[in-house]
Amino acid sequence: MTTPNKARDRLRIAIQKSGRMADVSQDLLARCGLKFRQSRDKLFCFGESMPIDLLLVRDDDIPSLIAQGVCDLGIVGRNVLAEQSLAAVEGTLPVVELCALDNSRCRLSIAVPQDMDYNGPHQLQGLRIATSYPALLGAWLAEHKVEAKIVFLAGSVEIAPKLGTADLICDLVSSGATLVANQLREAVVILESEAVVAGPQTVPPDERGDLRELLLRRIDGVIQVRESKLVMLHAARANVDAIRKMLPNGQMPTLLPIEGSEQVALQAVCYGAITWQHLEDMKRAGASQLLVLPVEKILA
Repeated sequence: MTTPNKARDRLRIAIQKSGRMADVSQDLLARCGLKFRQSRDKLFCFGESMPIDLLLVRDDDIPSLIAQGVCDLGIVGRNVLAEQSLAAVEGTLPVVELCALDNSRCRLSIAVPQDMDYNGPHQLQGLRIATSYPALLGAWLAEHKVEAKIVFLAGSVEIAPKLGTADLICDLVSSGATLVANQLREAVVILESEAVVAGPQTVPPDERGDLRELLLRRIDGVIQVRESKLVMLHAARANVDAIRKMLPNGQMPTLLPIEGSEQVALQAVCYGAITWQHLEDMKRAGASQLLVLPVEKILA
């Protein structure tokens, strides 16, 4: 296995230098309480609040930097991680998905000409498929026992059928507008993708390992907070069970006695949107003084 030439006592994270996930990654780390000072070349960020540094690179380089031991963690698209993992160099550290971040969603799909009736993988036999993800496409074709020619393109995959270099494509799809503009339509999804935190399977047996676990706990807390709400209300104890069942994705509520009243105060953290309909249903079930508050931080 490849290891760094010099032992490090600071955790190093690789993130995308520019592009759609660059701002998302930096915002996530800021919400985890991390502050950085950027180098003049804007390729390295020194951690000021904690011994955690950032390396700003191309997204395609993130899995290999982790595999080589240059970085301990990375924030990258699942599509990039899966492609690089299938094409991993022997002797490097296995890189795995540690947690999903629920943003930058897209999908790797096979798209066919709009006038083609797609009825299953067998129709792709002998055709030319342009893609920037040859390993993932190759694995899918092998799984479905299809022999097709993979045409590798680093970019502008969607124009390959127009140029006559391929019969169809396998590419990332978000809204699907680019496919429509090129007279293509999505036929089958190969991989559902989103931003993920990637890292080696094994945790470093030193301070970096402790930092890694601490950071992953904070990231989990940030993800939970995004759609979390604190619901507070008053109700008769006899109505609590019915009200609790109406709380969307709620934790077990905390009940507190109200001085001078037979009612109790209920509070619970709920993961997901709290609609007016939720509040009206709970009021009909006996709740009063309903209050919904945003949650800023959660640490399990």
